[in-house]
Amino acid sequence: MAGCVNKCWVFLPIVVIVCCLCMTQSAFAGSIIGWGSNDYGEATPPDGNDFVAIAAGVGNSLALKSDGSIVAWGDNHAGLATLPDGNDFVAIDAGGLSAQPVRPSGYSLALKSDGSIISWGNINRPRGFEGNDFIAIAAGEGYCLALKSEGSIVGWGNNGRGQITLPDGNDFVAIAAGHSHSLALKSDGSIVGWGYNIYDEATPPDGNDFVAIAAGTGHSLALKSDGSIIAWGDNHRGQATYPEGNDFVAISAGDYHNLVLKSDGSIVGWGENIKGKATPPEGNDFVAIAAGYNHSLAIKRNCEYELAGDLNDDCKVDFSDFEILAANWLIDCNLDPENPACVPK
Repeated sequence: MAGCVNKCWVFLPIVVIVCCLCMTQSAFAGSIIGWGSNDYGEATPPDGNDFVAIAAGVGNSLALKSDGSIVAWGDNHAGLATLPDGNDFVAIDAGGLSAQPVRPSGYSLALKSDGSIISWGNINRPRGFEGNDFIAIAAGEGYCLALKSEGSIVGWGNNGRGQITLPDGNDFVAIAAGHSHSLALKSDGSIVGWGYNIYDEATPPDGNDFVAIAAGTGHSLALKSDGSIIAWGDNHRGQATYPEGNDFVAISAGDYHNLVLKSDGSIVGWGENIKGKATPPEGNDFVAIAAGYNHSLAIKRNCEYELAGDLNDDCKVDFSDFEILAANWLIDCNLDPENPACVPK
């Protein structure tokens, strides 16, 4: 608790009034946690609490910082972890390459604030697409997609399965690139799929109430406006057997496993669980997720602002803090430093 050295007497009404006025916005950055395969250090993220986005690839990982710069860790084959300079990046993604018998081999994409795209990593990677009117990127298995500001899609790289034989139109709002199939979300809430379709992974369900999409190796996910999830395609490893509920807020599809983020900040994983990649850590302070080939990442929320009275570090002052205060109306942090109200700031 801020300012507590010895004994602190806390009066609940005063705390509530003062701290609610202090909280002018909810802007979160956070630290990263990783789990699953760590053969190349891909699940051992760097220290820091200023990360705002993450991407998990094939043995490598990326993160975007709040200052617009990028960090990378894990496999550095072909310069995967050798980053471009600059602090004008706004989005990142990590993709893979097929037919790599010796070791995993991937590449990375980044979108800059001026709307241009760059790529780095394996020499056989899809190169950056020219132009500066892009607003979203997606890295697949040897191919890339990008969404333009006017709502159309472009693709480049491997087209062996028709994964960059794009649908016409300029009413798209989101894109997802899997192993050999692609998805796009339209402004009316419907989904379009194309590319490899052996498991019907590119045949999305009907409906116009979808708000997010994700594509894995042979399966697909979508988040609906009511907070529920639907999955389709390959289910050999249970990756299309999705959890029930309507409290989900984000989805991520890996190779054969998936992650979803719940509204309470907890994570659910399912599908193939090699090296525990589909077994997320406990906790309800997560704000972002990323499922890779054999590892997973999440961002844990850190408060950007110091809020007096925020006793459980959830970046807000609410009734959960009342409960702590009510149970600890007289606190001696020297005698009881493990008390949940004795949170160093």
